[in-house]
Amino acid sequence: MQRSLAVRPSTRGNGIRLFCFHHAGGGAMTYAGWQQRVGPDVAVLPVRLPGRESRRKEARITDGAELVAELESDLGPLLDEPYAFYGHSLGALAAYRFAQHRVSAGQRPPELLAVGACSAPQLPAPLLDALLRPELPDEELILSLGGLDSIPAPLRSRLGRLRDILATLRADLTLAQSLRATPVTALPCSLDAYGGEADPLVSATEVRAWEHCTTGRFRFRPVLGTHFFVRGRDLPRAVGESLRSGAARPDAASYQAG
Repeated sequence: MQRSLAVRPSTRGNGIRLFCFHHAGGGAMTYAGWQQRVGPDVAVLPVRLPGRESRRKEARITDGAELVAELESDLGPLLDEPYAFYGHSLGALAAYRFAQHRVSAGQRPPELLAVGACSAPQLPAPLLDALLRPELPDEELILSLGGLDSIPAPLRSRLGRLRDILATLRADLTLAQSLRATPVTALPCSLDAYGGEADPLVSATEVRAWEHCTTGRFRFRPVLGTHFFVRGRDLPRAVGESLRSGAARPDAASYQAG
């Protein structure tokens, strides 16, 4: 099995593959429950970056180019058939840069790039710059990211694991900065951008700016919740509906290998 994936991809052709990229400090468990909520004809494949969960002993990646190279090596063989990406916060940047790499290499683009809780990559990121100050205390970092809501409930009382997660979070923020550092190009695929109606970190205007990252159909979709609406029920249902509607497919459908 690909080391980046939390579940084994089916070989039985049970629908389009949806690769899901987690937020900073998170892991593949962010997408627990998504398979049932997304609905039929979509195979949910959560992507797990190094330095967390079953990959906790692996070195964390902080360089965007290194991440894209690993994703291509690990997941590239699974992308010859129609697929889609969803990325949340940091995951949105990872999904976009990976899709951008695929397109620039003349490979099949995703049928749909869906992003959530993330300002468009061409925008300045003053909050990210502030969070990367080396002298920033852990308590202030947590508060700046939405308080304890940014930490999964089972881990809030486990001090040792919390310190580990905060170290991973800081590394992920450095990765996010790296992913924002390269030029933006518009992708030839549909793009859905989701914003939390009560998100204190990313505004609707910043999410809508993703429209400049595609030459295909763009939709902005508000979702109930704060920055971590990825844990709710509305988002996976909406992503599943978008994939099944057929609206995601026309832009990438013209791709022909070779």
